[in-house]
Parts: sequence; structure tokens; C-alpha cells
Amino acid sequence: MRNRYLDLLRALAIVRVVVYHVTGWATLTLVFPAMSVMFALAGSLMAASLTRVGPAAVGHRLRRLLPSLWVLAVVFVPAMLFSGLSVSPGVLLWLFPVADPPANHWGALALSVIWYLRDYLWFVLASPVAFWLFRRAPLMTLLAPYLLLVTIEVGIYPAPPVLREFGLYFGAWLLGFAHHAGMLRRLSGRVLYPVALALAVGGGAWIVAHPGPRGYDLNDNPLGNALWSAAFVLIVLGRAPAAVAWLSRSRLADRAVTVLNRRALTVYLWHMPFVVALTPLVDVVGWSHQDPVGLAVRVLLVFALVGLVTLAVGWVEDVAARRRPELIPGGPAQSADAAIRPDAEGAARPGAEGAARPGTEAAGGAGATVGRAVVPAQRTAGANVEINAR
Repeated sequence: MRNRYLDLLRALAIVRVVVYHVTGWATLTLVFPAMSVMFALAGSLMAASLTRVGPAAVGHRLRRLLPSLWVLAVVFVPAMLFSGLSVSPGVLLWLFPVADPPANHWGALALSVIWYLRDYLWFVLASPVAFWLFRRAPLMTLLAPYLLLVTIEVGIYPAPPVLREFGLYFGAWLLGFAHHAGMLRRLSGRVLYPVALALAVGGGAWIVAHPGPRGYDLNDNPLGNALWSAAFVLIVLGRAPAAVAWLSRSRLADRAVTVLNRRALTVYLWHMPFVVALTPLVDVVGWSHQDPVGLAVRVLLVFALVGLVTLAVGWVEDVAARRRPELIPGGPAQSADAAIRPDAEGAARPGAEGAARPGTEAAGGAGATVGRAVVPAQRTAGANVEINAR
């Protein structure tokens, strides 16, 4: 069975990211901290994979992650080389981005979303050790990234950027571990809601006291982002509904959620180049970014162009997942097949809650164990463009 609630969360997160990059509305980061939600869902899925296959899950995850990046690189790396990017060994980071791959002046903005794959890659590599620690000391393991971030932000430990990223988003990844283990669902309301409220108040107070260059945008405030997002994740995963029946009653909405999940990585990687390319063009024809109509046109154009490129290369995600390639995922034949046979790696055996990967269905059921716990059922700115890649 697919956990459509998790699918819905991922689809909403992807849409929110695209809309934010087009509009620049800082309020969206507060209303729906999409990146932390995506990392939390990915952490839950990674925990499910580690439960099933152990450290081999790292290789499985990399196989799912990298081909879509390589397709992007085949298009943009030669374009950057022809327009001024120096040839150096660093170009190889486009194959395995453990650090930011090199880019030229326009590529640095158009491809700025690569930071997500860099962090995701590090989190995947760290997950076997983190999962081992989590199963033995879950609370201390959960707290560690947040404590690290506090020491960095208050100036106790001037850590390098990679550790700040661990402090900011690895906490959400570990909350995904807790979700997979059923810990969040088992928390009573008398514990969950006060903890979430305390995190939200603490994060909100830090954000208000330390506004960034764009005001109260979470992307400018790592500690406020981490605390506020942790509160959000605790609620949306800790009080996740057993089902979203209304989704199955709307064929269009159900198909849209399926497509966004099966093509999540393609949409994420390709939307920013279109945002960057369209921004000066729509200004030229009078669709100002300060005009609601102009913003609406920008959003529609970006989604339309992303849709076209997804039709062209989105099937790479199917190949990476060892699924039958489809032009538009979620057709009747595929849906019937998925209902009786999970894909080779995407759906867990009964008992793994949320056991899908980015772009696939999550699974549910009853009866697996994690340790002793029973798993419950189921950045740069160009001229006249100010875009944050998160």
C-alpha cells in the first residue's frame, strides 16, 4: 500500500519550492518549510531502506539520486565550458557532488539548487552510522545536530559550512528516522504539542531578533530555520492521518501527486534555470515581478517549461528506480501493477512506514522491528534577479 499522505507532503513541498523561487515570497518559507519536510521524508525513507538491506541502502540511494543530475550536467556543463568555465578536476564534482561543483557566472545562479543534492549525498553517506547510533540512543542522536547548530550560531564553534548544513538539515533527516520508527506517532499530545510549541516559539523569537537581508525568510536564518522547521515536521509527521481518502476521489489531484512524486528530482533540478532565464525576459515585456499578473504568468510559464523538460528526460528517474519508463507516470496499467507489486526498491515489505524514495510511493503495513521498537503500520544573485536556491 502506498502512503499517499507522504506522497502529498512531498508534492506540496516541490510546488512550494518552485513558487517561492519564482515569487521570492519569504512568507512561504514560514508557512511551509519545504526543504526540511523533504529532508525529513527522505530520512524516513532512508531508515526504511537501512532496515531492509543494511548499508547496501547507500548504493541503492545513490543509484536513484545521481542519474538525473548527470542528465542536467550533460546539458549545462558543456554550455558553461563554452561560456567561460575553466576546465579543472573540479568539473568531476558534477558526477559526484560531495562539494559544490564549479560553475560560471550564470551557471552559479541557474544551478544553485545543487546544494540540495550535495547535502542529500552527505546525509546518505552518514546514515548507516547515524542509524546505528539512533537505534541505541535515539534522543541524544536527534538532539546532536541541533546542539551543533546552536554552538555554531552563538559563536562557540566557528565550524565550516558543511557542519552548519548538518546542523540545519540533518536534524530534519533524523526526525525522519524517528517517523519511520514510529516514535513521533507514539508521542502523546501532552508531549508533542508543548515540544512543538516550544520549538516554534524559540525559532520564531530567534528569527524576529535576527532578521536577514530579506526580512523573515527562513533561508537567511539557519538556527531559526532549524527550530521552526522541527516544530512543523513534528506536527505534520507526528499527527499524520491514516489516509487521505479525498485524494483518491479526485482523479486529477491523485495523478498530479503521483507525477510530482515520480518526477520530484527532475522538477527540482530543472526549475531554477527556467526561473533565471524567464526573469529578465518577462520584465522586458512588462510583466513586472511586483505585479500579481506578472507573477502569475511567471509561475505558469515555469511550470509549463518544467513540464516539457520532464516529459523529455523525466523517464531517467524510472530507469534509475528500475521501473518501466513512462512518459507520464501513474497511468491505469501502472497503478494497477503498483497496487499488487511494489517496485524493486521503492516499497517496503509490510512494516516499513514511509518506505519510498524521493519520487516514489511510500509504503505501509504492520509488523517490522527497528532495534527493540516495533515499527507501526503503514546561492548567488544575478543582475536584477534575487533568487534564493532553497
